[in-house]
Amino acid sequence: MQPAIDSTSQWEDLIKTVDKDQIPIDCVKKVFFKLKGGKQKTINLARLRNQGFDLDQIEIVVTRTMLEMSDDIVNMDFIIDVDSVKDYVQPITNDLLGKL
Repeated sequence: MQPAIDSTSQWEDLIKTVDKDQIPIDCVKKVFFKLKGGKQKTINLARLRNQGFDLDQIEIVVTRTMLEMSDDIVNMDFIIDVDSVKDYVQPITNDLLGKL
């Protein structure tokens, strides 16, 4: 049996192996839009959640920003909330490992 992942650094290492397109938006802290001319637009999703935005509202904000700035966006990147991923994945992992 594989040992449990229990440290933040182990979770960060695991996240690095995941295709970023497969990360749920509720596990993202911030979205960065790199724009033409060297500018950057940041959406702090953690702050939006703390302000009471639900997942649908957050998706609307991100989508609207992408559409409004589509001509200027050069690249998009984001910061993963390691604790959210851990909270999301750990119970599923524990359940699967418990059945072995």
